[in-house]
Parts: sequence; C-alpha cells; structure tokens
Amino acid sequence: MVSTLLQTAQAQTISIKKASGPIKLDGVLDEADWQSADKANDFQQYFPTDGIPANSQSEIRLTYDEHFIYVGAKMYNLTNDRKYVTPSLRRDFRGEANDGVTLVFDTFKDRTNAFMFGLNPFGVQREGLISNGGRDGGDLSLNWDNKWFSEAKTYEGYWVAEIAIPFKSIRFKEGLDSWYVNFYRIDSEKAERSTWAPIPRNYDIITLAFGRELLWDKALEHPGPNVSIIPYVGTRSTKDYVEDSPTDKELAFGGDAKIAVGPALNLDLTINPDFSQVEVDQQVTNLDRFEIFFPERRQFFLENADLFATFGLGDATPFFSRRIGVARDTSTGQNIQNQIYAGARLSGKINNNVRVGLLSMQAGRDRALGLPSTNYTVAALQHKVFTRSNVGVIFVNKQAFQDSIGGDFVSKPQNFNRMLGLDYNLLSKDNAWAGKFFYHRSFEDTQSDSAFAAGASLTYNTLRWNVEFLARSIGANYNPEVGYLRRRDIQQVASTVLYNMYPKHGPIQNHGPGIDFDILGNEVYGLLDWDANLLYQWKFNNTAYLGLRFRHQYTYLFNSFDASGTGGQELPTGSEYYNWVFRGELFSNQRKKLAGSLEWRAGDYFNGSTLGLYGSLSYRYQPWGITSINFSYDRIRLPQPYNDAQLILIGPRIDLTFSKKLFWTTFVQYNSQIENLNINSRLQWRFAPVSDIFLVYTDNYFTSPFNDTESLRTFRAWQPRQRAIVFKITYWLNL
Repeated sequence: MVSTLLQTAQAQTISIKKASGPIKLDGVLDEADWQSADKANDFQQYFPTDGIPANSQSEIRLTYDEHFIYVGAKMYNLTNDRKYVTPSLRRDFRGEANDGVTLVFDTFKDRTNAFMFGLNPFGVQREGLISNGGRDGGDLSLNWDNKWFSEAKTYEGYWVAEIAIPFKSIRFKEGLDSWYVNFYRIDSEKAERSTWAPIPRNYDIITLAFGRELLWDKALEHPGPNVSIIPYVGTRSTKDYVEDSPTDKELAFGGDAKIAVGPALNLDLTINPDFSQVEVDQQVTNLDRFEIFFPERRQFFLENADLFATFGLGDATPFFSRRIGVARDTSTGQNIQNQIYAGARLSGKINNNVRVGLLSMQAGRDRALGLPSTNYTVAALQHKVFTRSNVGVIFVNKQAFQDSIGGDFVSKPQNFNRMLGLDYNLLSKDNAWAGKFFYHRSFEDTQSDSAFAAGASLTYNTLRWNVEFLARSIGANYNPEVGYLRRRDIQQVASTVLYNMYPKHGPIQNHGPGIDFDILGNEVYGLLDWDANLLYQWKFNNTAYLGLRFRHQYTYLFNSFDASGTGGQELPTGSEYYNWVFRGELFSNQRKKLAGSLEWRAGDYFNGSTLGLYGSLSYRYQPWGITSINFSYDRIRLPQPYNDAQLILIGPRIDLTFSKKLFWTTFVQYNSQIENLNINSRLQWRFAPVSDIFLVYTDNYFTSPFNDTESLRTFRAWQPRQRAIVFKITYWLNL
C-alpha cells in the first residue's frame, strides 16, 4: 500500500514560471501571474484519516522573479463565519492547536533535508529546518530564523496567504531545474490536517519521502553575493549576593556574519557572541542518577545542526553544541555563559551527494568556574548512498590553551580530548525502514582500552505495526567530552512493538497495545538495569491523547545514590531493587482555550515508594498570548535511615504578544530540590526583520535559610542570591 501511495504521490507535479510583472504582498491574489500560474489542489486528508479528499480544500500557486520565490495560497473553510486558532502572535508557532499553511522545499531532491515556511491567518510566520528525512517531530527545528516576507488576509469562507521567500535565504543546487515540494494545512475547525502529496497517517506530516516535483521553467542560477552582518551591542549589570562582590557592569560588542559560499554552502562567523537573550531552560526535578539533556537554542549553531548533532544514538552522541560556551550553576539550576572569543562554522552541500561541516570556536577563560581557554574543533562529512541513506564521519577535538598562567597563549598538546566516529544512516525509499549503525572512539593523552561506542538501531513502521530494535555497547573508558553521554561501560538491548487499530467511527483516531523492554549490563556486574512494559495508547480525533504503561523493573547500583534527591543517606553500592510502577500521560484537546497535560508515576521506588505528578495547564488569550503553569510533584517514601522527600517544582509563565513585533515573557520557577526561586522576564521588540531589542531581567532567591561555611555568612529565606539585567540590540544587515 505504501509503495502504491508513494508512486501516486510522486506522479503529479507542479510547474513554476517567471512572473511577467511585480507581485504585491497584500493578501489579494489579483495579479495576472497568479491567474496563469499552475495550481496545486486536491489536497488529501492526513488526519484523522488518510486516503480521502480533505474536507477543507486548499490551493497553492507559485511564481518567481530574480530575487524571490512567490507563493499564493488560498485556504477554504467549511463555514463562512468560523474563528481561527493561534497560540499567540509570536513567531514560530507549533503544534496541532492552530490554523496555518506550511510549505516544504527539498531544494536538493535528496528527500532527507528541507526548508519549511509557514503562515497563519493572523499573519504570524514560522520557518524551520527539516532533517533526517522528517521521520518524526524532533526532526523539525523552528529555532532557525531568516528573512522572508508575507501577508495574510481573511475573507468570508476562506483565507489567503501571500509569501515572498528570497533565494538568498535558502540553499539550493545551482543548475537544478526541479525540486521536491509538499504543502500541508492544519485546520482547527475540525482538527483536520491535509497535504498536497498524500502522506500515510502512520508517518509524521513533515516526512520528505512523498514530496512531488516542482518544475522550474529554466535551471536555477547563482543568486549572487549573499552576505549578512548581524552586529550587537549590549550592557549587563550583575550582582552576586553570596560572594557579596560589587555589582559587575559590562558593556559588550560583537556579532555574527553569514556568508554564502556559493548557493549551497554557508560560512557563519562570530566574534564575542552574547546569548543572554536566549530564553531560559525549563527546569526539571532530577531524581535520576544521570545528567539531564537540554536542547540547543542558540541561532549560530542551528543551520545544518543535524550534520553535527545526529551522530550516535540518543543519549550517547559525540557532539553536543551546548558544551561550548555554556556552564551550569548548580546552586540556581541555571545554565550560564562561558565567554566565546570567536568562532567559524562552514556547513552545507558540496554537491548533491556530499554534505560537509567544519566548526572551530575558542571559548574564554573563566577563573570562577576553573575553565581554561579551550578550542573546540569539529569536522563532519556525510555522503549519500542509495536513495535516502548516507554514510557519515565525524572528528571532534577539544584542546586547552595555557592563557591562565603568565598570560601566555599557547596550546597544551598534552591536555586534549578527541573523538572519531563513523555512522551509517539507513532510510528506505518508502519510509518504512530506518536505522543506524555506528562505531566511535575517543582519544586522550593517557589512552586506555575500551574507549569506544558501537551500536545499531532499526525501525519498521507500517500502518498497523511499529517495531523498533536497539543494541549498543559503550566502553568503560569512552569519554566524548564535547558530547552527551549518560552512561558508559554498558551493553544494552532494547525493543518496542506497537500495534495500531483505526476505528471507522467514533471519537478515537487510533489505539492499540504494545510491549517493550530495555536491558543493560556489563561484564563486571552482570545485569545493571532492566525493565519490561505493557502499554496501551489512544489518540483521539480532537487531538487529545491517553497512554498507559505498566512496568516491572530491576536496578543494580554500582555507585551509591541518594534516591531522595535531598542530599541524604545514600543507598549502598551493590544493592539491587525490583519495582512495579504504573505510569500514564494525558493530553487534552489542544484546540481549546483552556488546555493541559498530566503525567503520573506511582508504585515502588528503590526500597520505598513514590507518587509523581507532572503537567501543565494553559489558557489562551487569543491572539494576544498565553498564561500557563508547569508543575512537578514527587512524594518519596523511604525506610529509615533514608530521607523521605516531597519535591515541588512549579513554573507559572505569562507570554504576551502585543503585536507581531512586541513580546513580553515572564517565567517564574520555584524548585524545592535546589531551594531556589528563579524569575526571568524578557521584553523583545522586533523593530525590523530578524532585528531585535531585548531587555532581560533575571533574579534568583533562596527559598530556605542557607549557611555559607566559606564566608561564615547566613542567608535568610527569600533573600536574593543572584540578580542580572541585560539590555541588547541586534540588527540583521544584508550587504
């Protein structure tokens, strides 16, 4: 069925010809070029079912001139007086709770990477990058920004989007006379999602396997010089109340440059970058024995990020860009900046089969954190094989510099960490099979055995079945310091099998049972952890979701561990535990103004018991913003002499969008585990395309009395510990 649908989807094409006159972005498709343009219509439903015409139909037309690709889109409604849904007026909206049209351009025809542009009826833009074939929602990054222009207008019974995308804002193969494209629409009236090229509902809507050809009337030429300069100026005032140091006032200058090296390669340069405007991470209660992963948000690292970041598997990746220029303050739970002197990043395509990435950054010395000035260099190469698969090689070098003693600035060749890796990424033509096979090795000045990581994963996905298998081995001395690694010295085997049923009637879109298991061990201790799960999940036509899981698990502690997370008595090394746990997650209809989610965990916990509740509740003041609250509650009961615990993390948030250019976000996070209250308030004015003024205020307070043994000082509850205010202006200038 999939292969038949693939052939049907790819059989149709759409042509694009050069405009004979100017196109005015006004939401009125009255230019003669729109009337004569080829039309993509007959959209097919993707959700809640597939293989049938969409109830709410759409039409897409395209044309171009020397500088822009123009898109004229007309989206019809089932009723004339309906109200549209948008999370807010903030750029880069996402999720099922919105109305919008999205354009996907696979400009190299590799069905692996693509550019995505979207617009909603309120004129709110979003743009992003799709990688790894668009296998799942995690392959779409909306953190990438670029310049493009649009206008939306609503009418009785339909709405119109008119879009102009500069050729210089995207990368493409010069001389190519066709791309792959797809268009999809989310219609909140009936929670319908539809696509021009049909996509089976068991795959993600961003999958690139089913795109159709966009045929240009002549081969594309080089778009000409493309240089963007993005300078900034900022001032920062910080006060550390624990150290009782004077207020630190700082004026900073720096900036980025984006230089197109041909139409397919991009060189990013940065000098003294400042990422203070980046929104703070949402904290989580950490009851795990391992490090928590936070995603990259900084613009400099985002274009072609998958070329560097997707080596390895999940929680064992050899390169994690947040190791560069970010340190963690354990007292407040906040990530803080480690200055970067300068950096360069070349990434993109050499030809239709080869992608390259080169990155080098010099991070500054930080006496307070004990960090020497360190150079980070990464080289990645990816070569396409077969239809959509590729082979990749990555090399990572972390090298310290001796500028902390006597002011000398010379390399310390004996102080380094390096990693060399080889990956094969499998993605079948029909999208049913996906997998990865890899071998990585780390190198240090005192080289040891077992400094490797190797593994394989394989996924088979059809309408009824989803089967995943993983096996890997990570050596005891494998140490990718610039990567993300939760555990070493393990052998792991894991698998998940899901079966899906699709009722023809009723409120359920699909449901079905599943089983999965995960087994970890090593040669020294034998079995370390295992779990076996029975699960069932329901997905509803109104976007709601319910999933239940019964788990039986075993844990062996090869290191002592405080299970309460409060710094109390630790469970002893060598102890082992068998536990039964019931877990679940529930998401409400996200199209409603009041929406929420709830996850729970109840049952055994090491030698005691636990009840955990985690979730969020939000109310949408459409279209002006959202008020929400995230919460986490863990009640832990352990026998004496171990600590009981009641850990609370609560994070109210106000996100107001006064217009499409003026935003104000305030995020408060109370974390009882680290006894800290964090306030982050950010005012942003986008005074020109991709150009902003930021005013950011951050404050941290003690939530209980604290005795500092070094300074012999006592801090009262709700006394400030750190405070900062930042003012920053950044401007995007095209040369």
